[in-house]
Amino acid sequence: MNTTAKKMSVFQLTSIVAANMLGAGIIMLPSQLAQVGTISILSWLVTVFGSLTLAYIFAQCGLFTKKHGGLGGYVEYGFGRTGHFMANYSYAISLVIANVAIAISIIGYGAVLFDLTPTPLEVSVATIILLIVTALVNVRGNASTGRISNITIWGTMLPVLFIGAFGWYWFDLDMYLSAWNPQHLPTFDAVSQSISLTLWGFLGFESAAANADAVENPKKNVPIATFFGTLAVAVVYIVSTNIMAGIIPNLELVNSTAPFGLVFAYMFDGVVGKFVMALMAISCFGAIMGWQFTLSRVFKGCAEAGFFPKVFARVNRADSPVRGIVILLVLQGVMALMTTDESLSEQFAELVNLAVVTNVFPYILCCFAVNKMLAVEGAPVSLRRLIYVMSFIAIVYDSYAIYASGSMPMQGGAIVIAFGYVAYQAAFHWRPRLVKAIGKGAN
Repeated sequence: MNTTAKKMSVFQLTSIVAANMLGAGIIMLPSQLAQVGTISILSWLVTVFGSLTLAYIFAQCGLFTKKHGGLGGYVEYGFGRTGHFMANYSYAISLVIANVAIAISIIGYGAVLFDLTPTPLEVSVATIILLIVTALVNVRGNASTGRISNITIWGTMLPVLFIGAFGWYWFDLDMYLSAWNPQHLPTFDAVSQSISLTLWGFLGFESAAANADAVENPKKNVPIATFFGTLAVAVVYIVSTNIMAGIIPNLELVNSTAPFGLVFAYMFDGVVGKFVMALMAISCFGAIMGWQFTLSRVFKGCAEAGFFPKVFARVNRADSPVRGIVILLVLQGVMALMTTDESLSEQFAELVNLAVVTNVFPYILCCFAVNKMLAVEGAPVSLRRLIYVMSFIAIVYDSYAIYASGSMPMQGGAIVIAFGYVAYQAAFHWRPRLVKAIGKGAN
């Protein structure tokens, strides 16, 4: 392993965290939330509170932990090696799913940009090609990924900031209020229906912890990148998505696969709309590249900890786990083909809900383990009391998010998690005992 590979700065890590969140959620969210209506702003408020609570908890984990392995290292304090494996395994699977979902959303923008109507199979093939390209960029190493993310994030930030600052000029309050609850759902049901979508938008705030071994001074910089990246994105999400709901009629927003291009076409003209679509697609390219980077680092960390096959830990001169990246591309390709659907929006939503369930599981484990970590590492009593309350709130929120994702994603997530537990037990407990028993029998 090359220990002299250049590390990321705190600004680069914060950019990756923000790009991961923005790329994961923002470009398709306005259309998805329009199905629920502008009442989804209540979901935003719940999710922002829950996400900032989790971000603060993870920031403290980053400051006090002495274990490596990202989320798994945090969980190990409370659940030992089994917990370490289950947290990183579940998180890794959620990233595989999330990468496919982000790639599909980019294909949706590209189809509108070039006036194409691809078949479901063509969407899946294009998704696989995009995943390959973004993964191979990471072969150049840590600093290269950080620099590219610093540039591409502006493809999302500029349009979104413009809407937040100047979109009020085109904003129609009556249009916004008329789209409040188009399905006439009870308030709790409406919030529940959109809570997984809003949480999806924040998936990525934990990626600073996952990339801790690739950043300078991780104990200081991981908490900074986690909390402030999350706070900035929270403001961006709430302002931009709600302004758009007052510019575009609800029915058009629901049926759009490129909502940001549509809103700029409304504000200016189709040419500007196309230009914004191109910017957003470029930005999402950077986001998925950052996710591919994070995914490979999670598998690399698990391999170094002895949980995953050693092939995932083998790196090139730029500290990039190339062989692991190739294997992960195969997994993502299979996922893209398995979820092929006539409706791009339905395919995206299906993946989002499953990604939320598998991603929230390690959050819950971390919240249960954080108080043990702080006690072991000698944190002040006042901080431990605060984190105790915050972790309880976060667990309630996470449990609600899983419930709100729906029965099918919960069942799928349960199967994924159960498979991981059985695989871990088979590899690290049952197999050694069987080998030992066979050895005794042979003697």
